[in-house]
Amino acid sequence: MIIWVRGAGDIATGVAFRLYKSGFSVVMSDLPQPTSIRRTVCLSEAIINGQTTVEDITARFAASAEEAAQVMARGEIALLADPAGETARQLKPIAVVDAILAKKNLGTKITDAPVVIGVGPGFTAGLDCHAVVETMRGHTLGRVYTRGSALPDTGVPGNIGGFTLERLLRSPRAGVFRGVKQIGDTVEAGEVCAYVDGEPIVSRIRGVLRGILPDGIAVTEGMKSGDVDPRCERAHCFAVSDKALAVGGGVLEAVLRGLTQGGYEWKRK
Repeated sequence: MIIWVRGAGDIATGVAFRLYKSGFSVVMSDLPQPTSIRRTVCLSEAIINGQTTVEDITARFAASAEEAAQVMARGEIALLADPAGETARQLKPIAVVDAILAKKNLGTKITDAPVVIGVGPGFTAGLDCHAVVETMRGHTLGRVYTRGSALPDTGVPGNIGGFTLERLLRSPRAGVFRGVKQIGDTVEAGEVCAYVDGEPIVSRIRGVLRGILPDGIAVTEGMKSGDVDPRCERAHCFAVSDKALAVGGGVLEAVLRGLTQGGYEWKRK
């Protein structure tokens, strides 16, 4: 059974990880030029490099539905540069998981597959999807809602080591991004991590750089460009996160409920 995961960033990769480990065939789709920050744990890198491995799962770029089917037949995850989903729909997935995390619905419909799951805010269970999985850190992280929506986006990232907004690196202007630090590097407060057209991006805290944009990408003013982890555990930069695994577990639950209980039609009666 094929499941299509829209998006291939770090949370979507956690979703694919759980589904793949549970025996499903997985096809993912993302932008032709992905903007993932935590690139060492994002399967979207397969679009750029042809293939990538996160922990012990491998994704391989596919240029067509036929190639995607061949990749999955070899036991790998197929990655399409197919944000609109025109190619992915040809594979007739049994379930669709929208894990783009755009904070709004970018086109997913409840009629896209027998089971349609929305991840995070921007979806309403029973309206544009069958179930919604919570992405907000806290007591409800990973919970499955069959009515209503996930908690609204606050614009403030989760608290890690006592820091929230301070963890983020943001572009000071529109321009072309160039990093001077790499994922896994330890950075100090006040240290330059990247430049945008010659203007520096400086870390506000000490920690391990667990995410940064690739060189040469066009950014807008204020765009998230990096993530500093104050826990200073370099190994965290190369493993699927606790949050991604929790969300992935919620998606797996939602998919299995839909497939083993005759779908979600009964919820709307």
